[in-house]
Amino acid sequence: MSARWRVLVADAIDRSALGPLTEDSRFEVVDAPGLSGDRLAGAMENVDAVLVRSATKITRDSLARADRLSVIGRAGVGVDTIDVEAATERGIAVLTAPSGNTISAAELTFALLLALVRRVAAADRSMKAGAWDRKHFTGTELYGKTLGLVGAGRIGSEVARRARAFGMRVVAFDPYLAAERAAELEIELAPLDQVIARADAITVHVPLTEATHGLIDRAMLARAKPGAVLVNCARGGIVEEAALVDALRDGRLAGAALDVYEQEPLPADHPLRTLDTLLLTPHLGASTAEAQRNVALEIADAVRGALADGDLSRAVNAPAVGGDEMRRASPLLTLGATLGVIASALADAPVREVEVVLAGGAPRLLRPLVPCVLVGVLRSTLGAERVNFVNAAWLAKGRGITVTQAQREPHVDAGDQIEVRVRAGDAVTLVAGAMLAQHHPRLVRIGDYRLDVVPHGTLVVLRNRDVPGVIGRVGTLLGEAGINIGEYHQARLAAGGDALAVVNVDAPLSAAVIADLRTLPGVTDVRQVDLGDGAGAR
Repeated sequence: MSARWRVLVADAIDRSALGPLTEDSRFEVVDAPGLSGDRLAGAMENVDAVLVRSATKITRDSLARADRLSVIGRAGVGVDTIDVEAATERGIAVLTAPSGNTISAAELTFALLLALVRRVAAADRSMKAGAWDRKHFTGTELYGKTLGLVGAGRIGSEVARRARAFGMRVVAFDPYLAAERAAELEIELAPLDQVIARADAITVHVPLTEATHGLIDRAMLARAKPGAVLVNCARGGIVEEAALVDALRDGRLAGAALDVYEQEPLPADHPLRTLDTLLLTPHLGASTAEAQRNVALEIADAVRGALADGDLSRAVNAPAVGGDEMRRASPLLTLGATLGVIASALADAPVREVEVVLAGGAPRLLRPLVPCVLVGVLRSTLGAERVNFVNAAWLAKGRGITVTQAQREPHVDAGDQIEVRVRAGDAVTLVAGAMLAQHHPRLVRIGDYRLDVVPHGTLVVLRNRDVPGVIGRVGTLLGEAGINIGEYHQARLAAGGDALAVVNVDAPLSAAVIADLRTLPGVTDVRQVDLGDGAGAR
């Protein structure tokens, strides 16, 4: 079997740990580490996925020719070397391996903390200079002290466990940590300024984002308890480096340890290199044999799952949906995309608002459902090649489309249902669909009209007066044009009033046939919706 997906390994990644890809005959793995600029852009031109660590930078320019690329895999947790916005614009999922280096990073954090409070590095330098100067290296114990965690996720919680084993109290700032989980870890939650003010030792475990850049700045460091120490093994830029230098020089902090920096490698003349109370390591958080193998194995499995199974649970720029869950939910998500196509086709002007309501179904499915609906809404204007599950929300935002979502209880004796409302100009178009027995999608409503239509192929939606002869005239005209009718469903609100018909035909209608339909007596509007073999969820 020839390879179906090509994966470029663009960094020094342990190939022996890439078994999920190298041992699967559907994948071809190409090694090309150390590329940059035009050479990297060229190498990514004809691959489905690229794997990187921290050395190779994926920039907007390097993605410019990567029309085939659908996945970027980062063997690690940080994505500051990847232009995530550019990847999202192009519909490329960015995956990380958040668990593989957890223990390695937690152990390094604690190693640096111990080295700080016991002044290990300074004592080592003194001994190697020929001295025996015990009195200058009196340290402090961790027992009974307070550890302040800035972030208590995977790594932070592991550091907390080790701190508790050393007899420390733990207080943490983490707006995403549930109170129940904090209690389980014996962590007290508090605002950031209180954590900094109360801690004898501060450790940092948050990602670098717009919100966390400069999170621990000069004002925050001024709140630190005199004699406190700080350790950052997360990302450079979270702690303001100039402010840290001043805090160490004026004695506000007794010491600090950094494994990460705003500029890496750290310049030889950087002020951070001049401080005796500062321990520096060259970004060693994941530099253990175990961590390197673990992150390689984790990202290889993630990339395989994304390409082969549609599993985007480890994507940082798409709703997290696992492969098994995605397969189970696929009919519902595809129905959502189909409804988006229909709603867009029935709208009279550019869409400005989209509302998605899920009745029934697991609440967590609403997040992936929304981009699927947007895929359908945007497909007619942008083309199927330009919009997908990853970039749909970004594309909608860029076009000024407001998106809202809601979950409600299912209707009595009904399966999972989706309602899509789009506002175009002053008009609102409502379409709704339902899943019968979890695998049989139906179009059940357009506006106030109740329907029961299998949404596939080409649908012709007609508005007409409910008077004798309309259905016959429509059928005759289509028959004379050589168009076979697969299904004709008409709904009305009251006898003799307005009606709506959905006609499933075996081939798309030409513009001339649509124009002729509009001239028929009793017909007030005609729209054609091309669903092909299904709108597609991704």
